[in-house]
Amino acid sequence: MATVRPFSTPPPANLIKRIALVAVGLAILAIALSSCVLRVDAGHVGIKVKLAGDERGVDKSPTVQGWVFFNPLTEQIILFPTSVQNIVWTKDPHESNARDSSITFSSQEGVNINADVGLSFHIEPTLAPKLYGRFRKSDLMDLANGYVRNAMRESFNMQASQMPVQEIYGSGKGKLVENVAQRMQEQLGKDGFVIDQLTINGALRLPENVANAINRAMEATQQAIQAENRVRQVRAEAEQAVTQAEGQAKAARARAQGEADAKLITAKAEARSNLILKYSMTPSVLQYRALERWNGRLPVMNGGGAMPMLTFDASKLGKGGDDDEKKLLELLGQEEEMERKEAERAKDAKDEKADPAKAPEGAAPPAPPAEQPKK
Repeated sequence: MATVRPFSTPPPANLIKRIALVAVGLAILAIALSSCVLRVDAGHVGIKVKLAGDERGVDKSPTVQGWVFFNPLTEQIILFPTSVQNIVWTKDPHESNARDSSITFSSQEGVNINADVGLSFHIEPTLAPKLYGRFRKSDLMDLANGYVRNAMRESFNMQASQMPVQEIYGSGKGKLVENVAQRMQEQLGKDGFVIDQLTINGALRLPENVANAINRAMEATQQAIQAENRVRQVRAEAEQAVTQAEGQAKAARARAQGEADAKLITAKAEARSNLILKYSMTPSVLQYRALERWNGRLPVMNGGGAMPMLTFDASKLGKGGDDDEKKLLELLGQEEEMERKEAERAKDAKDEKADPAKAPEGAAPPAPPAEQPKK
């Protein structure tokens, strides 16, 4: 026969109460711990503010990124951004603010200039507690539209008042922006602001009459530059033409000199040849050449006179003698000397062309031809 056992007895009521109390305690502990822990993400720093005690206020040391434990009853953690912030103050309501937030400043002459200005900045993490303690604001856009914008307007007015409007409208705009950024950094840097970039977006807006006057002045300047460039071009072309004419004149003189030198050399050679012929044409030579060229025939009509080519007076055509023979030998010797020197010069020039290193140092130029003896 099967034995029937009774059901197990239910747990006592006090055990159930204990379990419920533990669960409630754990829940309360979890809620408490979650309120005591805060995560500081990248691009932010946590600023600890003490709410009670003798040292209440902003802690000078910023809290680093990551999980931060604090007492929510006596302490508070403020998340402060340190990443780069960008803001544009513009006249266009569709780009930034719904109202006109552009910047107006005055030049040296008192002309009002309006501009759209863009600014990029960030906060130095070590100075974030000081900045928060001074303004009690963690919204950097709120600070930028108030404190930073006022400082920038003052810097623009201070720097632009030292520059003429034409310079600001022209090449001096970059210098103005650089000076304003430097002054803002000096003024705001002590509060932790770091100016990354300051720009003037688009063209400057001036009164219409001032803008027209500046444009006319710039146009006149451009025309003057173009006229000066044309003058330089004409001057360069004239100098080129003069140089070309001088070159042609030099070339013509060189050709004329060469032709004259060639004629002189030819004339000297012919004169030397004539002298040689003169001193070599003795009566005996003339008689011999006459006989050499005679064909042995007598003329048909003689006319009863002396026989030609045999009995003419050759002494009238030349006079032989020791003096003529001496002069002839001198001329022939000079010719041989000139031919030898010319051959040596040609050989030296050929050797120098083949091997320039063999050219003698300090070699004297070729000697001029020897003077011909006077008649």
